[in-house]
Amino acid sequence: QLQLVESGGGLVQRGGNLTLSCSASGSSLSHYAIGWFRQAPGKDREGISCISNTGARTNYADAVKGRFTISRDNGRNMVVLQMNSVEPEDTAVYYCAANSESIVVISATCNWRYVEHWGQGIPVTVTS
Repeated sequence: QLQLVESGGGLVQRGGNLTLSCSASGSSLSHYAIGWFRQAPGKDREGISCISNTGARTNYADAVKGRFTISRDNGRNMVVLQMNSVEPEDTAVYYCAANSESIVVISATCNWRYVEHWGQGIPVTVTS
């Protein structure tokens, strides 16, 4: 059973940078596409970035495009979300998600309606 654990969240000032990591255990991440979701207070959870199982394809929501970068190291069973130039609107709980590569289309959307495996989430607060 795949288990996902997020790390790297916390407080960051507006305009600063933060790196979130998603570490996996129980199975190889190389079988899965990985997505990052976030849920801000009072809002629905939304998918903001995703990456194919090999890392060849990535996608981003408009709200983070050009500021966030997703990458993966299957050898280390890890996916990273580099968050640059953060804004107060980026304040949310961030979740790592995994889906079998066969059931997602990375180029279409990262806002997956179905997710096979979720991390527990980690809060990020951007102060102004």
